[in-house]
Amino acid sequence: MRLHRNLVFAVIDGLHQIFNEGAYADKVVQKLLKRDKRWGARDRGFVAETVYEIVRWKRLYAEIAEVKEPFSRENLWRIFAVWATLRGITLPDWKQIVPTPTRRIKGRFDELSQIRKFRESIPDWIDELGEKELGKLWDKEISTLNEQAPVVLRANTLKTTRDKLRSILEDENIDTEFIKGYPDALKLIERTNVFSTDAFKNGLFEVQDASSQLVAQLLDVQPGQRVVDTCAGAGGKSLHLAALMQNKGQIIAMDIYANKLKELKRRARRDGAHNVETRVIESTKDIKKLYGKADRVLIDAPCSGLGVLRRNPDAKWKLQPEFLDNIRNTQAEILQNYAKMVKPEGKLVYATCSILPSENQDQVKSFLSTEIGQNFTFVKDKKVLSHQSGYDGFYMALLDRK
Repeated sequence: MRLHRNLVFAVIDGLHQIFNEGAYADKVVQKLLKRDKRWGARDRGFVAETVYEIVRWKRLYAEIAEVKEPFSRENLWRIFAVWATLRGITLPDWKQIVPTPTRRIKGRFDELSQIRKFRESIPDWIDELGEKELGKLWDKEISTLNEQAPVVLRANTLKTTRDKLRSILEDENIDTEFIKGYPDALKLIERTNVFSTDAFKNGLFEVQDASSQLVAQLLDVQPGQRVVDTCAGAGGKSLHLAALMQNKGQIIAMDIYANKLKELKRRARRDGAHNVETRVIESTKDIKKLYGKADRVLIDAPCSGLGVLRRNPDAKWKLQPEFLDNIRNTQAEILQNYAKMVKPEGKLVYATCSILPSENQDQVKSFLSTEIGQNFTFVKDKKVLSHQSGYDGFYMALLDRK
């Protein structure tokens, strides 16, 4: 593999923004990909994948390169040289690349691979927390969370079926396979940019991980109901609910971020989902208006996001222990307040994309012991770990209002 100067410079610039300026990897990569109109799909693929790889293995590579944060440009070049060496890429004779001791790099890699926090490239506190909460399962789970996530589509059944979508994509030279137990899901056999397809532009599918597709199903919605998605974000689950309800009834998609709801409106138009109404949560009044009025309530709660590290590898460097304490309090508060929207005999689903029991089953257990929680019965829950499912780590619990 030959390295091209302008691509490698783009990678170094991206890493500088992510590591030293606190920028989000996905936003940085998005911008980098528009940097040079002459780049083809392979060039853009190299930039995106290399940035994500180095972000994912930051701790391991920095340790091997013997550099510490904040990284100077010279440090970033040394980290890049480690990445290239471990991939068997011959380094070019550029002035930015200092002579690289190939054998020593490989030796250090073998040594550090014996220690989990280096091998899996994670902060000490996350390693300790994972072991404390998941015990023996942590080893396998964190290893899987460092692999590249598969691309999974959800067929939009308002416009097509999964089988039809599969053959439409085949005509666009995109091969997919069914996933057993996920009725609307198709998995890409090879990674490709699906957003440029006609099928996407015509709203025939959304990109949504298989685990995430289980959440709307668990809520057991029926056409004609009133459903509230309380932390809707850009609305992946709201759109799935709309499809399951065949566009009949009402979905109230709420969030504290207006810009995310704007994106949801755009997606709903493309998908032909007409029963979704967005509402920005500006005060507790917006919640209180709906007390006792919903047949179904989905709380896809804010969380640590540890179940989706494969997609957001920079999250492990941005996450702080105090954030976790705060988010657990927020989760408990949200459950208390939003559960009141459920009508008698209605249903509530509490979900997170976390793998930690303290954000999941422990939250549900403590909610059920409160005054409001006593109006609910626990029906069932699903703990999805990446190393067991092959998809994102998730948790979801179904509760019935008495």
